[in-house]
Amino acid sequence: MSAFNAIGEEREIDRDEFTPGVEPQPTWCPGCGDFGVLKSLKQALPEVGKNPEEVLTVTGIGCSGKLNSYLDTYGFHTIHGRSLPVARAAKLANPELEVIAAGGDGDGYGIGGNHFIHTARENHDMTYIVFNNEIFGLTKGQTSPTSPKGHKSKTQPSGSAKTPLRPLSTSLNAGASYIARTAAVNPNQAKEIIKEAIEHDGFAHVDFLTQCPTWNKDARQYVPYIDVQESDDYDFDHTDRGEAAEMMRETEDVLNEGTVLTGRYYVDEDRPSYTEEKAAVGEMPDEPLAERYFDDDAEWERSYDLLDRHK
Repeated sequence: MSAFNAIGEEREIDRDEFTPGVEPQPTWCPGCGDFGVLKSLKQALPEVGKNPEEVLTVTGIGCSGKLNSYLDTYGFHTIHGRSLPVARAAKLANPELEVIAAGGDGDGYGIGGNHFIHTARENHDMTYIVFNNEIFGLTKGQTSPTSPKGHKSKTQPSGSAKTPLRPLSTSLNAGASYIARTAAVNPNQAKEIIKEAIEHDGFAHVDFLTQCPTWNKDARQYVPYIDVQESDDYDFDHTDRGEAAEMMRETEDVLNEGTVLTGRYYVDEDRPSYTEEKAAVGEMPDEPLAERYFDDDAEWERSYDLLDRHK
């Protein structure tokens, strides 16, 4: 029997199945935007037909790292900035598993920035949700890569002299094939975007604005927000890379001026995922690696058997 025999089972999924019995109530601060991410995931996963045994949630360090304690799926809590390489390995070992990686703006755009860029470049088939509250929350309020210029914190008492990272533009330049921004104050849009991200074949990056009322009191609560797909003031083709880049630039320019733009920014449905690329050149096994652990007759391959010796 395989540990993954639940995959592909067709049945009605209830969102309550994703609430763990051990720690059902999150301990995030009252008013934290992270509650919005958790709620959106619990709503989206049943709608795409996934049950808890079909999902792996990989998190980094920070307030966002608690996500897989409050979401009843397979979970892996990595060290700071390392959720993506672990998530990539899991997806390669078992391509049928739905893999969701998560991290904060410091975890994902700072310490794990290199992994973010190359996971997008290679277009690994997974969803990456970044809890972006423009601050290091769990370590008590230090400046993060997305903190606005001039923001005062314990690490920048005179105000940050640095221009914040542009997550959407960075993701596009790196090669992500689905890029969106949503906010905890917009739960309906958040659910739909996360649902689309999960269904997308390729690397889906969701920059999720999550307010931090405890350690970033100066930050706006990301309201009022504007959905760029619904507003008549914004007209662009999110399947066109050039138009998407212009819209991202405008979105990132105005965020810290009080205009919060959210929505789908870029979708490329034609680009093959990393797994598809590897399969096309014959470098993906016919039987998933994860299944071999439950097959006593499986023949294991070693790299030294596959490669010619140096001469």
